[in-house]
Amino acid sequence: MPHTGLQIDTRRYDLDWLRVISFGLLILYHIGMFYVTWDFHVKSVHIGTTFEPIMKLLNPWRLSLLFLISGIAIRFAIDKHLSISRFTLSRSLTLLIPIIFGMLVVVAPQSWLQLVENKEVNSGFIGFYRQYLSAHDGFSIIVPTWNHLWYVVYIFSYTLILAPFARVLSKAMNIYGNALTRRIFETRFGVFWLLCLPILLFWIHHFVLKPDFPSTHALVDDWANHQLYFSIFVVGFLIAKDVSFWQAVQRAFLPVTLLVLILAAISCVVWYLESQGVKTNSFIIVEFFSERIRKTAFAWFSIVALLSIAQRYLNTPSLILSYLNQAVFSWYILHQTLIVMIGYWLTRQSLSFFNEFVLLTLSTYLMCFLLHEYIIRRQKWVRPLFGMKLDSS
Repeated sequence: MPHTGLQIDTRRYDLDWLRVISFGLLILYHIGMFYVTWDFHVKSVHIGTTFEPIMKLLNPWRLSLLFLISGIAIRFAIDKHLSISRFTLSRSLTLLIPIIFGMLVVVAPQSWLQLVENKEVNSGFIGFYRQYLSAHDGFSIIVPTWNHLWYVVYIFSYTLILAPFARVLSKAMNIYGNALTRRIFETRFGVFWLLCLPILLFWIHHFVLKPDFPSTHALVDDWANHQLYFSIFVVGFLIAKDVSFWQAVQRAFLPVTLLVLILAAISCVVWYLESQGVKTNSFIIVEFFSERIRKTAFAWFSIVALLSIAQRYLNTPSLILSYLNQAVFSWYILHQTLIVMIGYWLTRQSLSFFNEFVLLTLSTYLMCFLLHEYIIRRQKWVRPLFGMKLDSS
């Protein structure tokens, strides 16, 4: 049965589940990157388009959802702290230590194998590591690098930017913001405004900034991504405890789920036609819905649908959730290096596509579990390196 109770000021288990599920999908997405035709650090011998439709459906919303949930989590965390400075220091250490450790240790094998595959390096890892630490500039990639840890770097940066204004924004939402959102979301058109207003953020990203500022994940020049991700992060902070917003999310369950399914179906039809050599730009309506709407409306509709589904069915505690909630960050830090290392070896073993994919997937998740369970979680000095508190209690 759906869980329809809405308790804004208590632990949001639905968002905990969404965070865990999102990171789990992210691991699968990066496994997929080993096989698709898009650029990745190393590639399988079985490169093809098999996974690309699924990954195209995930792409518009997967990272935005994580930034939205991160903004919500910051609001709950800040409201529990008496001191903003203590919160900022605590959160900085929680994020900055894994960033530094990740760049110096975890990510280095990815760069090594990428350069080995590109035939830019022919030495072992130890020989390469000296060049990696010395910021050698003779490679096609920048070293040292944070690779997939860019998400942590961005959350760290956004938190530092938001923290000085957090108290003011939180009080403003409690005093003025909730009254405003009631006038927007508690009307008969509340669901309509919920679905339409935030699309503007995605529209600006895709049609105004991204053509001039392609994605780099390099922090200093990634303006299109900053516009979208920081905006979504702030939106999450603002609506975290807004009853009217979350009630509108509940009411949107049926219409937004149908919209997501319709847009996904249209996208799949277009991709199929394109794979058959049909020029879909001759079908003006299909092309319009596939590209312009899918990457803007589809992104936000998917997020609202997932929020609504989680709110209805996943807002309950469990021992599994408690464990995964602590484990998921270390899994995130580890997963891409494991994919690159395991995949690089497996694809040279003359396995079939199916066997290679299954072994890579199982090995990645299994190694994440084993490393977290038997080393990271149990070794006190290792825990902070992966964003965990020294005390395991």
